[in-house]
Amino acid sequence: MPSKFLSHYAQGAEPAETSLIPNLDPGSRKVHAALTRSSTGSADLRELESGLDSLQSDAVRKARIDWSRILLPVAAVVVLLVVWQLYVSLGIKRRDLVPGPLDVLGQFGQLWSEGKLQEAVWTSLQRGLIGFLISVVIATPVGLLLAQVAPLRRAFGPLISGLQVLPSVAWVPAAIIWFGLTDATVYFVVFMGAIPSIINGLISGVDQIPPQYRSVGTVLGASRLQLALQIVLPAALPGYLSGLKQGWAFSWRSLMAAEIIAVGGSIGFGLGSMLNQGRDLSDMTIVMSAILLILAVGILIELLVFGPVEKRLLRRRGLLAGSTR
Repeated sequence: MPSKFLSHYAQGAEPAETSLIPNLDPGSRKVHAALTRSSTGSADLRELESGLDSLQSDAVRKARIDWSRILLPVAAVVVLLVVWQLYVSLGIKRRDLVPGPLDVLGQFGQLWSEGKLQEAVWTSLQRGLIGFLISVVIATPVGLLLAQVAPLRRAFGPLISGLQVLPSVAWVPAAIIWFGLTDATVYFVVFMGAIPSIINGLISGVDQIPPQYRSVGTVLGASRLQLALQIVLPAALPGYLSGLKQGWAFSWRSLMAAEIIAVGGSIGFGLGSMLNQGRDLSDMTIVMSAILLILAVGILIELLVFGPVEKRLLRRRGLLAGSTR
């Protein structure tokens, strides 16, 4: 074995210690190889310089802003607004049934001046985030337990999948009877929408883990809890993240359904309540304002929370262009 290594190294191969560092990009490998050799010649210095130049160019590339990711979505929105305004200008539908973008913008201004817009966004966003975080706290240990214990999974797995398929709006009448017109009704519906999706996402992520991971953990003496928290859960992060994204989508939809149906009592004024108010008043500008706000909040959560987390995870695992591997 030593003779094989020496002959391999003499042919100009990469040092063994460099090949054992999988997270280094090519530029870092060149620098590491040049610095770790026993002697430094002109060829080594040239390789070191080349590696440093590569690292610098990579840093500049990463610092550069990809404007297409910003301009293309903005251009798409502008095109949709133009098409919308053109359709309204043709007079195919009455203006009170299909208001134009300027009409909706005027309604935005009126709702803002009255304070209703801020109240609705804050109330719904607060409920959605709190309900989602509590769902994560509940669903994560349950998902790990079902993924690790086969009898429990066989017993409760079909029930969890059925709850995920069941429209969460079906829980609203029962929640109103159980909890009345209170915030508990809204949170219960959010839980029933988010928890099954998070559990199934985590189980799916665990199923994709190579069996060698568990074997290595067992050989190293990891307990069942350590195996679940330090090996299984980190390895299942891609599937778990997908479950979290789907869980947020379901919780946001469930929240809107609950706010539209459960109106009155001690339930505050949210975006669903604004949507229902526009329907009661037959005011399409209010209806369209609420729809656009619901859509905007969903897009912002994806762009500001889940999008960066997913890119960071994929980049660390070398599954995204521009990764450090």
